[in-house]
Amino acid sequence: MINRRNLLRAGAAFTLVWQTLPAAGLATSMDPRFVLLILRGGVDGLTAVPAYGDPSYRKARGDLALARPGVDNGVRDLDGFFGLHPSFSVLHSLYQQNELAVVHAVAPPYRDRSHFAGQDVLETGIPEPAGSSDGWLYRALGALPGSVVPQEYAMAVGGAVPRVLRGAQTVGAWSPDRLPEPDDDTMARVLALYQHDATLGPKLATMLKTESMMGSAAASGNARSLTVMAKAAAQFLRHPSGPRMAVIESGGWDTHANQAGQLANRFATLDGVLGEFKDELGDVWQHTVVVMVTEFGRTVAMNGTRGSDHGVAGMAFAAGGCINGGRVIANWPGLSSSALYQGRDLKPTTDVRSLFKTVLVGHMGADENAVDEVVFPDSRVPMLEDLKFSGSTAHLPRSAV
Repeated sequence: MINRRNLLRAGAAFTLVWQTLPAAGLATSMDPRFVLLILRGGVDGLTAVPAYGDPSYRKARGDLALARPGVDNGVRDLDGFFGLHPSFSVLHSLYQQNELAVVHAVAPPYRDRSHFAGQDVLETGIPEPAGSSDGWLYRALGALPGSVVPQEYAMAVGGAVPRVLRGAQTVGAWSPDRLPEPDDDTMARVLALYQHDATLGPKLATMLKTESMMGSAAASGNARSLTVMAKAAAQFLRHPSGPRMAVIESGGWDTHANQAGQLANRFATLDGVLGEFKDELGDVWQHTVVVMVTEFGRTVAMNGTRGSDHGVAGMAFAAGGCINGGRVIANWPGLSSSALYQGRDLKPTTDVRSLFKTVLVGHMGADENAVDEVVFPDSRVPMLEDLKFSGSTAHLPRSAV
C-alpha cells in the first residue's frame, strides 16, 4: 500500500553530517544563537495576532474574528490594539517577560500568492522567484566576524537542507532515524513532480484525496515531528562545540477550509514546542533568537469554506532571552476596505528582510555592508529600529582548524 512514509523512504538519505568537535574550540556558551523556523503554507497572521482594536477588524473578518480580551476564549491582549490567539499561552508569557516581539503587516518582496514562489523568495532573499541558487542565511555566514565553517556553524534540522541554507559548501544536517510523515507542502511538491507519471500520478492523487477525508487525524504526526525537531535543535545549539544556527521547517499551515479549529490546534502545538525548546536550551536561551516566519498571510475576509485564501502581508515572531521585546512592531495600514492590498489582503508595510537583517547585524554581529551587498543585494532594507538585543552575545565564531 502506498503511503507518505513509504513513498519518500526510498529516496531519503538523511544523515548526521555534524559531529561533536573538540572542546578546545573557540565556541562558548555565550555565543549568539539563531534559529529560523519556517512555517510553510501561509499562516493567517490576523488570527495569530488579531488587530482587535482596529475599528474595521470585526466587520472585515466576519466569523474569523476572535472575541475581545477578557471574554471566554478571547484574545490575549498585548498592547490594547493587538493581541495573541488564545492558544498562545507561552508566547503571551514571553511577551510579558519582554522576550517576544511581534512584527506585523510584514511580507517578503513577493505579491503573487504562490506557495512555491513565495517560499523561494522568502529563502533566497531575492525579489524574483528562482533569482538565486543559494539562500540568504547561507550567504550570511560569510558576513559574520571571523572564519566560519558552514558545516560546523549551521545546521538544517529535520530533513533535507532547505533553500535558505543551500550554497557552495555543505552545512550540517540531521534527521531522526525514523522518518516523520511528510507534511502537506512536501506532498504537494511530490505531486507536482509526478503528476504526469502514468503510474505514480494517479496513486498519489488517490492517496491525498483519501487523507483529505480523514481531516485532522492525518496531521497528528506533523505535531510530533516538530516537537522532536525542536528538541534536537536545542540539544545541538546548547552543546559547547555545536552549531550556532539552525533551521527548522513546519508544514501544514494552508488553511483554506475550517480554519478556526485547525489553527487553534496548530497554534497550541507551536506554543508548546517553543516552551519546551526554551526549557531544553537552559541558560543558552539568554543568547538565542528564534524567528518564526511564513511565506505570506491570508485574505482578510473568510471564504466560502470557513477558511481563508492566499494573501500577502502577515506576521512574524522574534523570541529569545536576549530580545528587548514586549512590543508589536508595525506600521499598521488598517483593515478598512480602502486600506486593503488589492481590496482583499492586509497591505505589506514592512519587508521581512528588515527583520532578518536586524537579527543578523544586531544579534549575530554580521557586517551591515556585507548584508546589504551580499546577503540581500541591492535591497538596502532598513533595520527595525524598535527591535533591540541585550545581554552578553560575545561572538566567537568557529574557526577552520
